[in-house]
Amino acid sequence: MTLANPEIAMLRTLLAASPANPSLQELRVIYDGLGEQFPTATDVVVTQDLGAGRPGEWTATPKAASDKVLLYLHGGGYVIGSILSHRHLASELGRAAGVRSFAVDYRLAPEHPFPAAVDDALAAYRYLLQAGFKPDHIAIAGDSAGGGLTVATLIAAKEAGLPQPACAVCISPWVDLEGLGATMVSKAQVDPMIQAEALKAWGALYLEGADAKTALAAPIYGDLTGLAPMLIQVGSSETLLDDSLRLASVAGAAEVAVRLEIWPEMIHVWHFFHPLLSDARAAITKAGAFMRDHLA
Repeated sequence: MTLANPEIAMLRTLLAASPANPSLQELRVIYDGLGEQFPTATDVVVTQDLGAGRPGEWTATPKAASDKVLLYLHGGGYVIGSILSHRHLASELGRAAGVRSFAVDYRLAPEHPFPAAVDDALAAYRYLLQAGFKPDHIAIAGDSAGGGLTVATLIAAKEAGLPQPACAVCISPWVDLEGLGATMVSKAQVDPMIQAEALKAWGALYLEGADAKTALAAPIYGDLTGLAPMLIQVGSSETLLDDSLRLASVAGAAEVAVRLEIWPEMIHVWHFFHPLLSDARAAITKAGAFMRDHLA
């Protein structure tokens, strides 16, 4: 495959050097290690916070507004990932939006299967509301499983009678735990990160026997009517591309204001690699502009 973008070619070479067939515990260590490879910017102030009932942390850049916030939900297939692995991404998205970020270390499967992650994300949203943030001063964002969890949190908030936040940003969202999208096959040869077998195994660990089409696990099967405006960013080289296409379709049909961006040659959650990739920095800037517009 010939790539026009030399940066993404270099990143693919880096990813190809990852260990083969690691265990779940090894994957957790590797993923957190990736976060350490991409240090958080030196001007970011990090503050720990247990107020949401789970370990959480605030990241703030010098010009961040104090009355607005981004709730960030990390990716990792509901089985790996943490606030440590994604600190560099959550903080830069907050910078782009001009707000502080609050990331919550929601519980992971298989130790804590569905709906633990949704419960923790909703609790974090409640915490921000109770802390005095107006709903139209809150944005929610997440990547991969965190992108699906972002939509699930909007649905859970609606079902709980809570107001919707100002907007949501879904980065390469995983919203179909069965892997039924056509691009799970058609993009398999070009996606260096996500393949159907592993995805279905993680989905099974998360669901632990629950219905794979339940709305809070697979939001494309939910009633999205009345949800906050949504930005979806996805790469053209993702097996999960079809998840974004289907989410945009379902959201649009439910009269949700939705914007879908498909970035050429980009891989799953390319934003994660923003220290190496100019397209990642550009995508973060665009996501920040979307949030600024809705938080204003």
